[in-house]
Amino acid sequence: MLLHNYTSEFRQNLKIATPVMLGSLGHLLVGLVDDIMVGQLSPVHLAATSLGNSFFFIAFSIGLGFSFAITPLIAESDGENNIHKGRSYFQHGVILTTILGIVMFIGLLLIKPILYHLDQPEEVVALAIPYYEIVAFSMIPVMVFQGFKQFADGLAQTKYPMYATIATNIVNIILNFILIYGFWIFPRLEIVGAAIGTLVSRFVLVFMLYYFFNKNDVFKPFLVLIKKAQLELQVFKNIINIGFPSAMQMLFEIGIFSATVILAGTLGAFPQAANQIAIKLATATFMIASGLSVAATIRVGNQKGMGNYIELRRIAFSNFLLVFLIMFGFSIAFLLLKNYLPYIFTDNVEVVVIASQLLVIAALFQISDGFQVIFLGALRGLQDVKIPSYLTFIAYWIIGFPVSYILGILLNFGAVGIWVGLLAGLSSSAIMLFIRFNYLSKKLIKTNHYEHT
Repeated sequence: MLLHNYTSEFRQNLKIATPVMLGSLGHLLVGLVDDIMVGQLSPVHLAATSLGNSFFFIAFSIGLGFSFAITPLIAESDGENNIHKGRSYFQHGVILTTILGIVMFIGLLLIKPILYHLDQPEEVVALAIPYYEIVAFSMIPVMVFQGFKQFADGLAQTKYPMYATIATNIVNIILNFILIYGFWIFPRLEIVGAAIGTLVSRFVLVFMLYYFFNKNDVFKPFLVLIKKAQLELQVFKNIINIGFPSAMQMLFEIGIFSATVILAGTLGAFPQAANQIAIKLATATFMIASGLSVAATIRVGNQKGMGNYIELRRIAFSNFLLVFLIMFGFSIAFLLLKNYLPYIFTDNVEVVVIASQLLVIAALFQISDGFQVIFLGALRGLQDVKIPSYLTFIAYWIIGFPVSYILGILLNFGAVGIWVGLLAGLSSSAIMLFIRFNYLSKKLIKTNHYEHT
């Protein structure tokens, strides 16, 4: 009966989370299609997309973290049934994410010379540069989309970003096929073609989501064009106060995965290509957990808005249990399929052997990865983001990265040693974030009890 208190919430959790999962997987699929199609050219081409995307995703992690602030603020406004407040957070949030997209695009261009000084294979860098330049520009539409998406998530209208992402992937697959390999009047552009396909598809992503918003009555009260006089510095500050620590959390986590790309690149093009394969597969399962994290943020934020802290804790723990069951299944799948999954990307035997070894480590950290993102989601619903940002820094950069560097580079365990560092970082993060949520949720219940007695 005790277990039923949590499993009874699975249906509602999945109702909110499933469109987010599919949308996130679709978002990932844009890059995955690039990797699969480019991987058929050569492992060097695959390593080049890995290097080019590593810096893009470091920058994107910052913008993503800022956009995450929109969801709990909208969810809390929705719990209060305050449309005016929700509209203000939505419109200020989109303005902020758009500005961030432009700033980060410029920043990516300015740091481009760093690619020449990271001890990466010369042939990989030469291919990565033109890919990187084009994909960097896609930061602008991606960040506009994030502003709209996080708003929709906050209203628990998670299916519309999913629809837009599905449409985007169809466009991306068609463009990649035409531009990478050459078709009809279009020349064979190889890795540059993949970049162009990604750029165009991300603009389609924004237009499709805006189209869905205009067609749905739920969103219309929020789409009234904001006037300059209605812009409030305090609203921007409220978003930034949540968004900046969330951005740091994302930067610390995605940063360490990007660091593995750089470390693996010092070992050669083949380990770097294998590293990219393992990261893409691990990221695919992470997207499932991140969907549940959004559900935790929304539902915890709603309960916070209503002041119902006992329900808040019960609902949060139902998400924790659900993510454990799902990620345990993925862990088993990785162990069983480790020798077969890499062939989706390449038929190079050396790359496949290394990638299969990394998937064993990925299998071990599935539960840790799922837990740390779900705990972050629940804490974000409480609008507790500053302390978690410190905890994630400690987990990934005081614990995880040193282990990666010592085992992978200094002790010559190679890519496997690098990934043991990821395991250490994710596990440390999960433990510390759970302790934080457990403490805060109990404190809220206790404080609320005293106030009503």
